Amino acid sequence: MVRVPESQRVRDALENAIVDGQYGPGERLDPAKLQQEFGCSRTPVREALQALERSGLVRIRPKQGTYVTELSLPELAERFELMAELEGMAARLASRRIEREPLAELGRALKECERFEALGDTDGYYYANAWFHGIIYDSCGNGYLRQQAHHLRRVLQPYRRLQLRAPDRMRRSLAEHLAIVNAISTGDDETAENTARDHVLVQVKEFSQLVRTWTRLREAPADQHQTQLH
Repeated sequence: MVRVPESQRVRDALENAIVDGQYGPGERLDPAKLQQEFGCSRTPVREALQALERSGLVRIRPKQGTYVTELSLPELAERFELMAELEGMAARLASRRIEREPLAELGRALKECERFEALGDTDGYYYANAWFHGIIYDSCGNGYLRQQAHHLRRVLQPYRRLQLRAPDRMRRSLAEHLAIVNAISTGDDETAENTARDHVLVQVKEFSQLVRTWTRLREAPADQHQTQLH
């Protein structure tokens, strides 16, 4: 089971709110109000905001406060393209270098993904998904690649979480995971690389489609909005 600490709970909720547009670009986040909203102490809020700054979603300005930033779709696409290449390279190297215990752990992570997909739990699936990909990074045998892949995954975390809400995305993501595991476990480095790369690239399309849908909903008149939601 994946246990989620309090600071992660706050971070996840803020990520959703920022990416969903509840907090606009340049808007100031008040830590005291966030403590009240989430019913927690100062420390989880502070840790959550620091993590969001590392991912690029907010900017903490000394003596001024914390403000929302926003990546444009072209900027996100560039980062996802780079993430796809890092994922592919990590999977290719892992197919050659992964050891028995990490390979068994990869299977356990896949089982967790299956469990959350069956439950329809997108957040639970995301954590199992992060575990799954982290094992591949850690098994590639290249320390610098491992470091860069983990860093960029943190930057893209809210967007990778959000695209899981696209219709049928979890089921398709699970099938892609299975193909990656099969390639790595059989040492098929070319298939491992291509499958892992494609697995990330499709997320750009999923997220872009969600953004376009939400933009239409936000811009539609209230009565039309209600019709589209039903």
